[in-house]
Amino acid sequence: MKKLTIIYWSNNGNVEVLANHIAKGAKEAGATVLVKLVSEATVEDVTGADAVAFGSPSMDNNRIEQKEMQPFIDKFKLIPISNKVTGLFGSYGWDDGEFMNKWVSQMKDYEFNVIQNLTVNEAPSKQQLVEAEEMGKNLVK
Repeated sequence: MKKLTIIYWSNNGNVEVLANHIAKGAKEAGATVLVKLVSEATVEDVTGADAVAFGSPSMDNNRIEQKEMQPFIDKFKLIPISNKVTGLFGSYGWDDGEFMNKWVSQMKDYEFNVIQNLTVNEAPSKQQLVEAEEMGKNLVK
């Protein structure tokens, strides 16, 4: 049985909704799922999982959340992550969602194998919730 860890930061609940739907999809595929706020997450939550998903809204000029999520991600600059299967998800409002392209690039630089990402404008639509569940299934194939 594969293990998926989902770590997220949510400001208004949209990213949390996506995290829960990713978890639902992975559980339907038979995986064990751990969902944590980034403030409660550990490096071991990532290294001990078969796959991971990280979620953040776009903030401060098309960047992921800078006080908790970015420092957590930066821990993996020096930790061998050996091409871990990864999904990224997030929401944006006033900007254009470009933060996701930057985040995917950064994660690839840190040797995460980003196989899928999902970005929503404000609250996710029903179709985007289905896409989140599909991401959960894809991450644990």
